Amino acid sequence: MRPLPTALAGALLAALSLAGCGQTATSAPVSPTPAASAPGDASASLAAAGFPVTVEAGNGAVAITARPERIVSLSPTATESLFAIGAGPQVVAVDDQSDHPAEAPKSDLSGFKPNVEAIVARKPDLVVVANDTDGVVAELGKVGVPVLLEPAATKIDEAYDQIADLGAGTGNAARAAEVVAGMKKRLGELAAAAPKDAKLTYYHELDTTPYTATSGTFIGQVYALFGLTNIADKAPDAAGGYPKLAAEFVPQADPDLVFLADTVCCGQSKETLAKRPGWSTLSAVKNDRVVPLDDDIASRWGPRVVDLAERIAEAVRKAAAG
Repeated sequence: MRPLPTALAGALLAALSLAGCGQTATSAPVSPTPAASAPGDASASLAAAGFPVTVEAGNGAVAITARPERIVSLSPTATESLFAIGAGPQVVAVDDQSDHPAEAPKSDLSGFKPNVEAIVARKPDLVVVANDTDGVVAELGKVGVPVLLEPAATKIDEAYDQIADLGAGTGNAARAAEVVAGMKKRLGELAAAAPKDAKLTYYHELDTTPYTATSGTFIGQVYALFGLTNIADKAPDAAGGYPKLAAEFVPQADPDLVFLADTVCCGQSKETLAKRPGWSTLSAVKNDRVVPLDDDIASRWGPRVVDLAERIAEAVRKAAAG
């Protein structure tokens, strides 16, 4: 889901305050089980041996007694992570904003306005959410459905922890560890290859208001891997991490690079920026350093953060080369 500024002022910022979770497992170690198995076969017995487990999520210690076979995801980021770690065959429904991967069983369920009756109708044995909207965690708990609250990550390490949580809670811990290791390796490679003395500044746009993100946010940490300086860090009222900028702020700061995370939602491009008062003279516009991003990839904190980092790395290399 995109962190639209209207949500940032409410639901998202509330979620950010809950972020930060690691996973622990009780009983036997969780065995690698990349897909659901038929009852009675050897792999099913192996999977069952890893439970019960207790996962330390955003809503505290969550006990999961048996390997989930009917998972409902109300978080697009969690959906991406579940499929990446091999839990896709265990997922029976995802929310209406989950659009990746294509095979995810998209439904009319909402993560923004969760309907407990509609969720329970899917007969889930595990539900994953990014926000505890309307007390959905407690409501599902009343009917015996375990819930993992995995809120918006504020640090890259929190994104890794959440993938580990999902691995432990679904019986796919080994694959989750592989995914995290792969992310760390690739991000490390990209950061190491970045120009060391480019001293470039940047602006990351969330929407046309414009709202942006500071270095203290998850997205800001991704940019920091490449030694970029965020112009939003000097914005007034930036303490929440997502300041609303004055119309003249970006033209006055004149960033070397502009990254647009509102190309899909709002149709933004170098051409539309040039039509804004004072923006046509931006160095980034004149030097063709306006970088369009996929809105979803730029707003989620799952495995595809590597794709975002690769896009940033490419732009930095080009800018540094002149």
